[in-house]
Amino acid sequence: MNVKVLGAANEVGRSGFLVDCDGTKILLDYGVLFGRRGSPPEYPVHVKPKDLDAIIITHAHLDHSGNVPSLFVSGNTDVYATPPTFDLSKLLIEDMLKIEKNAHPFDLPEVNNMMKNAKEIGYKQKVTKGNATFELRESGHVIGGSTVLVESGKKRLFYTGDIKIHGSRMLREADLDVGDIDLLITESTYSQTEQIPRKESEKQLIEFANEVMDRKGTLFIPSFSVERSQEIACILKNANFKHKIIMDGMALKVNEIMFRHPDYLRDPKIFADAINSAVSIKEHGERKRAMEEPCVVISPAGMLVGGNAVYYLQQLAFDERNGIALVSYQGEGTPGRKLLETGKVSARGKDLNVLAEVKQFEFSGHSDRNELFELIKKINGSPKVLTVHGDTESCEKFAQEIHEKFGLEAHAPAVNETITV
Repeated sequence: MNVKVLGAANEVGRSGFLVDCDGTKILLDYGVLFGRRGSPPEYPVHVKPKDLDAIIITHAHLDHSGNVPSLFVSGNTDVYATPPTFDLSKLLIEDMLKIEKNAHPFDLPEVNNMMKNAKEIGYKQKVTKGNATFELRESGHVIGGSTVLVESGKKRLFYTGDIKIHGSRMLREADLDVGDIDLLITESTYSQTEQIPRKESEKQLIEFANEVMDRKGTLFIPSFSVERSQEIACILKNANFKHKIIMDGMALKVNEIMFRHPDYLRDPKIFADAINSAVSIKEHGERKRAMEEPCVVISPAGMLVGGNAVYYLQQLAFDERNGIALVSYQGEGTPGRKLLETGKVSARGKDLNVLAEVKQFEFSGHSDRNELFELIKKINGSPKVLTVHGDTESCEKFAQEIHEKFGLEAHAPAVNETITV
């Protein structure tokens, strides 16, 4: 079994791994890396679709799914994922094409072609292709999100994709009962970071929300539309938060997808109660009216890049009674990072000081350092380990630590590198 690294393994984005099982070729993810504003998106190493026997999408986030339609420009092959992953991938890819017109080497016809070749599979459903068998397992990262187990001959590969070992209020914990493994490909995103326990983050957020309500303000929570927006709504509902909760933007479409796939949620009733009790904003005229009394507004984009977040930011940022709770990672060069570091936002053609109280809370969908070591400990066998999906320093340091702690052969692979087991 050979694995060729197609994406930049030492950064978060354009994931892609080509697994060659004695002539049967399976592609694990094929994502996009978005550059800084003004710079073009980046993609994994090109693969000919006619050379592929199957494509597997671990989850819908664009750094894992966003370039899959490029494989349907001049050919076809079978694409495998869970039902929620296909629904969300289509939504996010179509939104990407709408925002970035003509920026990608494919368009809606290729997305539609991808969906025509979609093969929906559930967790633990074994699929055989030529010399290989594969199945998906729960990852705890996002609804429908998966890890991948590939078997060929006597060799077994386990790819984590993005993983959250203990899951979240929305999702069950990751399934790590995968038997002996010969090659482990693990994400390293937060391998050098210890996160605040989820319950502590939830407690801090609720306290902040109540403080803002007590001073008759509005709390704006810019959130990723997939999972984070819904998780925040569930946290507030669980805490018996007494004030109105408003949901807006693409999160509403994601809500509909989640309602269609309740089996993929930890507790469908908690989710349904939280979403059904929130106020959904359907048109622009409703936005201002909805904020006439103290309330919480949950709306994309999580990093304040475009979307309805721009409207809410300009409405709420300049009143000291209000609050802004950042619950998502704030990438370099984004308005969210700028707000955190400078206390300013761009509005009315210039940079203005924000008067609303701004706080950041940790709600990562990725495993932190301790959870990743727990993952390695739970994997049976003596696998080679590839550390990917993190910055160069994190991947390399994590590989070194894995070797020192567990005695396993581990390293951070380079683009185009081929690993054999």
